[in-house]
Amino acid sequence: MPVRYFRPGVNECLTNKFCHIMDLHSGLPYWAIKNPLLDYFHPLENDFSTDIVVIGSGITGALMVHELYNAGLRCCVVDKRSIATGSSAASTALLQYEIDVPLCRMAEMIGEDNAVSAYRACLQSISDLEQVLASTGVDACFERVPSLFYASTRKDERLVKEEYGMRRKHRLPVRLLTKEEIRERCKLEAPGCGLLNEVSAQIDAYRAATGLLLHHMKQDGLQVFTHTEVKECVEQQGGYVIETDRGHRIDCKYVIVAAGFEAGKFLPREIMDLTSTYALVSHPVNPAELWPRHCLIWETADPYLYIRTTDGNRIIIGGEDEKFSDPKRRDALLRKKTRILEKKFKKLFPDIPFQTEMAWCGTFSTTKDGLPFIGTWPGKERMFFDLGYGGNGITFSVIGAQIICHQLQGMEDGRSKIFGYERFEK
Repeated sequence: MPVRYFRPGVNECLTNKFCHIMDLHSGLPYWAIKNPLLDYFHPLENDFSTDIVVIGSGITGALMVHELYNAGLRCCVVDKRSIATGSSAASTALLQYEIDVPLCRMAEMIGEDNAVSAYRACLQSISDLEQVLASTGVDACFERVPSLFYASTRKDERLVKEEYGMRRKHRLPVRLLTKEEIRERCKLEAPGCGLLNEVSAQIDAYRAATGLLLHHMKQDGLQVFTHTEVKECVEQQGGYVIETDRGHRIDCKYVIVAAGFEAGKFLPREIMDLTSTYALVSHPVNPAELWPRHCLIWETADPYLYIRTTDGNRIIIGGEDEKFSDPKRRDALLRKKTRILEKKFKKLFPDIPFQTEMAWCGTFSTTKDGLPFIGTWPGKERMFFDLGYGGNGITFSVIGAQIICHQLQGMEDGRSKIFGYERFEK
């Protein structure tokens, strides 16, 4: 199947649809407009057979494919949409070793050793992703940047200092900054002190996912079946039969569910909560008006505000999360949430001329302890799950791909007990 790219304003067939979209508030994510549109329509039109079926073509599925092929395992990808047009296209793609639940609180929930191991795994995942992109030659705009976690109120300074103590105890990379040091370093009017780490990063998740899948399509003959919805996974001796919406089937030995927040429909019972989130991107800003070193910024509030820049000197703001009810309600709140996010940014950076150019919303899944579910369900040893990422979708995707690939090869992975099903039964 030929793969084509289109650039808005260049290809006549897309000009009318997209040429003025950057002047509008749009439900389309920034990455879907910034990047060439991957025109790949390849539904499953015949029965198919393979060793492993990966459901989902976003960053989770793409990293999974990479690990599988590197291990010499044969697979295909199935997605009901176009490649990487779900959560990966909407991701703001901040890469931090910190998890949504602070280490000091996570230690109380799952034990200090397990919590520290989870944080260390996330720290390592950033370097692992950097290596994956370098080895495949995929340009996903990966950039190493610092990350600032600040107290949203003076009251939250206690949490920040407790978190600092816990991270220092376990030799995780961190510095404690006063609000004055934050102002001097980041031009940010923070209400309280903050934690700085120098080992974070940011990427374009859409480019990462499409780039990795294209790499393995060309290099290894990977089959990606888009616009093909999985209706049912029928267990049989030695594997599964995947039944699709077009009436075709895929025979396989193993299934890996990497379908983002929609993965829950494959679970025997509900273990995830769904959350709506909102994001804005600004007009390009004069680099001299941005904070130095373009660090990632987030806060202690729940839900928290998060901020980053792009390679074109735009500012991305995200947050205003709330419990997901339905897409119509989520989308109807977009303009209201945009105004709130703009106001919050202005309070932090009164001197930066922020003007929203695009706004969008999305949905992600979370678990009670802030950790994903990676592995098999009891009694279903040939179906693997990789879901419940919260705000750490990309770092957890790296970890999930590694763990599941090891499990498929019969290799032990110490991280399995931290991210596996067993903890839900405790």
